[in-house]
Amino acid sequence: MTLPAIDWAQPWLAPYRADGEAAAQTVARNDGCVAAALRGIRPESAPDFVRQHELPAGQAYEAHIFRTRTVPTRDNLHDFFNGLVWLAFPQAKRRLNELQAGEIARDGVGATRGALRDALTLFDENGALLDAPPALWRALAARDWHALFISRRGLWSEARLVLFGHALLEKLVTPRKPITAHVLLPADGETCATPLDDASVAGMLDPLRLQHKPFVPLPVLGVPGWCADNEVARFYDDPQVFRPLAGRGIPGA
Repeated sequence: MTLPAIDWAQPWLAPYRADGEAAAQTVARNDGCVAAALRGIRPESAPDFVRQHELPAGQAYEAHIFRTRTVPTRDNLHDFFNGLVWLAFPQAKRRLNELQAGEIARDGVGATRGALRDALTLFDENGALLDAPPALWRALAARDWHALFISRRGLWSEARLVLFGHALLEKLVTPRKPITAHVLLPADGETCATPLDDASVAGMLDPLRLQHKPFVPLPVLGVPGWCADNEVARFYDDPQVFRPLAGRGIPGA
């Protein structure tokens, strides 16, 4: 297979660019095997990557990863980005997998996942991490888009947003204004100096807290520097994307 063209200069790909470019080149040069490309650059802290057919029929994906410490990987963009997140955040991904596998061992795989597995899947697929000044956190939590992106815009020079969800990264290969991340709120209620290193992120994944879905939505192309169009304030005058918090009017109106 051939991966679609990926613009590695996009700011949201910065944490993954070095590994991603190397792996994508290997996929293009060789037989198109994503698992082999990821395996060739993985550190010892990351799991092994194997082809999808090594997942036994009827075996739950998360349970298999937990049991074998291998990640069945299809030759597609979705699993390519999943592998890159494993390489960048091995401890956090292992924590997610541990919690998923624990829920599966307890309840099996049913028609519904349950509150904790839903939250784990949401973060794994579409989550993001933010380190930002308190004023930006307050504006984000309030869905006050005018404050977040216009009146407090200069504070973004002190902020860092890291996209964790591999489905989110996949969608952004073709950027569209409505694409929205689910930002994990700080575990201790503090809204500044949020550590974004692997061990700290793993430590934030507390199951009792996660089952309450401690996330806030963020349309990622609203982030200053992430889209040329958002240099014009009217970019944010779109309530279908920049939706107000329930009970509030449209921020900035």
